[in-house]
Amino acid sequence: MLTAHGPAARAPAPSLKIGGHPTPQPPGQTWPQRVSGIDRILAVASGKGGVGKSTVSSNLAVALARQGRRVGLLDADIYGPSQPRMMRVSQRPASPDGKTIIPIVAHGVTMMSIGLMLKENEAVVWRGPMLMGALQQLIGQVAWGELDVLIVDLPPGTGDVQLTLCQRTHLTGALIVSTPQDVALLDARRAIDMFGKLKTPVLGLIENMSTYICPNCGHEAHIFGHGGVAEEARRIGVPFLGELPLSLDVRLAGDAGTPIAVGDGPVAEAYGRIAARLVAGGMA
Repeated sequence: MLTAHGPAARAPAPSLKIGGHPTPQPPGQTWPQRVSGIDRILAVASGKGGVGKSTVSSNLAVALARQGRRVGLLDADIYGPSQPRMMRVSQRPASPDGKTIIPIVAHGVTMMSIGLMLKENEAVVWRGPMLMGALQQLIGQVAWGELDVLIVDLPPGTGDVQLTLCQRTHLTGALIVSTPQDVALLDARRAIDMFGKLKTPVLGLIENMSTYICPNCGHEAHIFGHGGVAEEARRIGVPFLGELPLSLDVRLAGDAGTPIAVGDGPVAEAYGRIAARLVAGGMA
């Protein structure tokens, strides 16, 4: 646009603020609500940190995309977002009007994380209501488009994010990730109990770090035990979706921002089998 004094100054991009108290329930509407354009929402959860839940979330999203599904990935770990690094995304999402958030596409997956709104190494220091408001924005204000499934990477434990998501958003169900060791399974049972209390179905359990194959001699070791998650799935009567190995390649791929499920090999095949089972079961 030109003026009498030359080119007009370009208007600044709308400011997008994340966080704040959640909006009240609109009159005449009830919770939980469906998200327009999204067929299914799967929450990936764990009872404790360190079991590889975020790694499973990103790789499962990529594996489902390779199955031909339209996949979204929401990093709902507000205090410890890791998906930007794992998916090699760093650009801040655009907002044409200061409200709508345009997600980023990486490795065939439409993704969003509060980590994309923060400065590097900046901590989120919020009480529960601010966190709940941010989660509401990341679900409701992101222009997800048409998706077959949205994978939600939850923080570990049984806190405000889990409570808000289950009560306000219509979830297809939850996937529980655990290592086979007894300490991890104790907390996984608490996560399963939480979803039961919130009337969110647990669709299956995944055993991560199940086996370790020595790259030098080929010896198979069960560093964290073996079979505990499968036994727990049988005990509570939910599907055991599969085992994922402990592998250096998984860590290197995650740090490099290219999930191992993007390529080929035994680990990518393991993720592919879980993704295929979810698709065949109508869960994704």
